[in-house]
Amino acid sequence: MPFTLPAYTSPDFISETCRDAPNALFTPAPQDFVAPDNYHATTIFPEYYKIDGHWRIIADSRMDCVAVLENGNLTAKEFRHVKRGDSVAVGRRDDGSEGILVYPNGFAKDAQTEESFAFRLRRSRETAFSVDYDFLYELLAYERTHGFIVWVAGPALSFDADSRNAFAHLADCGYVGALLAGNALITHDLEGAYLGTALGQDIYTQSPRPNGHYHHIDTLNRVRLHGSIDKFMQAEGIHDGITHACARNGIPMVLTGSIRDDGPLPEVLADVYRGQDAMRAQLSRATTVITLATALHTIASGNITPSYRVTESGTVRPVYFYTVDISEFATNKLADRGSLSARSIITNIQDFLVHLQHNLKA
Repeated sequence: MPFTLPAYTSPDFISETCRDAPNALFTPAPQDFVAPDNYHATTIFPEYYKIDGHWRIIADSRMDCVAVLENGNLTAKEFRHVKRGDSVAVGRRDDGSEGILVYPNGFAKDAQTEESFAFRLRRSRETAFSVDYDFLYELLAYERTHGFIVWVAGPALSFDADSRNAFAHLADCGYVGALLAGNALITHDLEGAYLGTALGQDIYTQSPRPNGHYHHIDTLNRVRLHGSIDKFMQAEGIHDGITHACARNGIPMVLTGSIRDDGPLPEVLADVYRGQDAMRAQLSRATTVITLATALHTIASGNITPSYRVTESGTVRPVYFYTVDISEFATNKLADRGSLSARSIITNIQDFLVHLQHNLKA
């Protein structure tokens, strides 16, 4: 049976609450970076605003922004992008009664019997994820043609030869739309291609090399000598790994820096807000997001990414968000931050990628 997206059921706008609701109230921002009193903070869920008697969905929401009406269009703006005079939605009731409706349950779910008591309701290291893998294979095969898959990855992805090869294979086969990461992932991936190590350990045997603790710094230094990642790969004959796979397939990489970075690589965005904007530019296209062993980037991406996408035809579809980590704490942390639509798979990410490589069609 071919993969199909779940149907979306729109809110009941003819209900008494929605029918009798006033238009949403928009108030000018008093100054740059400041929202008016009683502003409405957006969520990751579909949101509707009653404007001129009609309910309109905000197409690209995200958590903890404000809804701004500009030239007849609704947009979600971060507070740092708010300008004086921007027309900002106000109202703290989101049940429709004030012209603002947050709608978290629009996607149909299979009916299940709800037991008053049951074991193993939470996902843990004891959970079998076979059904999750089967669904993910079907989803990614669908998204390769009909969607945009964004990967968010930590440096552990580059520590193993097989996971580097598996990700490169997925990129070559069209399963990667964009890669979001920090300085470390690409540094260690280039180290693996250049010196055969990651943080000084052989990427296959995991055995340390003499003076291996210099390897990532040597790699950074060499990249900066050449002036860019692309020039480094050309000059040094780099032709394998994650970075080269993204380059040869024209896959955008957004690299955001942190205080602990070495170097960093020339392409790393040192301004955290520029980095957030660049991440959002890719995540605003995402229909599936997969995060791999990176707690901070995962939480950041989860906060930026809505749980839905409005297609060009005007239909609403879900955005699938997977967080993959060996740590239950890391996978549960995203739900604690409010991204309740995330699905977790608790496993070693190297094994996870090899599973995908073996089960997805080229």
